[in-house]
Amino acid sequence: MSGRSRLAVWGDPIEHSRSPQLHTAAYRHLGLEWTYERRQVDRTGFLPALSSLDDSWRGLSLTMPLKEVAHDAADELDRHAALTGAVNTLLLGETARGFNTDVGGIVDAFAHAGVIGVRRARVLGAGATAASALVALSDLGATEVEFRARRPEAVDRLRPTAEALGVQLNTVDFAAPASDVDATVATLPSGTVLDADIAMPLAAVGGTLFEAAYAPWPSALAALWPSPNVISGFEMLLFQAVRQIRIFRDGDPQRQLPDEAVTVGIMRSAVVGD
Repeated sequence: MSGRSRLAVWGDPIEHSRSPQLHTAAYRHLGLEWTYERRQVDRTGFLPALSSLDDSWRGLSLTMPLKEVAHDAADELDRHAALTGAVNTLLLGETARGFNTDVGGIVDAFAHAGVIGVRRARVLGAGATAASALVALSDLGATEVEFRARRPEAVDRLRPTAEALGVQLNTVDFAAPASDVDATVATLPSGTVLDADIAMPLAAVGGTLFEAAYAPWPSALAALWPSPNVISGFEMLLFQAVRQIRIFRDGDPQRQLPDEAVTVGIMRSAVVGD
């Protein structure tokens, strides 16, 4: 792996990605002479693009809509990738190892906000981030997770994952009365505005809110939530990138970087100060 120095984030669209700023800042601080680019790649172009990479490539970050096709292309999967059916990180070499660092990014975002244990949780939406949210909440200790989605049938695809985790999964209507939970994860599309008569009761009993969207910020939902119990999706972006860098450097998402707290601060400043 010593000669492999090229990395990139692939997706479609990709122009908005902040990953190059995060990764480049970290590699500069760590003294790693690696390059990190962005490239627009769609689902149909993924496999041809992957097969064209030479031995100078160390790994890839994958964003939408490539996480499922990357999962299928990986030779090996970590636990989080296997549970979610999604890969956002490929470590290249003799084999392609697939990881899902979004799960750990959500866990780390909660931990950074002081939330290290969850018993009951609520997820709003059943889109692309929902599976990672479910696994992350389980890793935080949740044994019961309620889903509210515009299409409740979309939650059904998550039931095998919940069963594998030993989590009780409940589906209710968006407008149903809300009970107290320790945490809420909103996976709704950026810009979604819930009716106030739905959002406000959820905010009143929703515990700490993790809002996967981070642009624009605050989201309409976050603006209603009792402060300071709100976590921006930027925190997941940051901490999932930290785990990616651990993988690219050492092959292990759990092995901390040297002087990691300083590295994280530099990464944060590279985007927040942009």
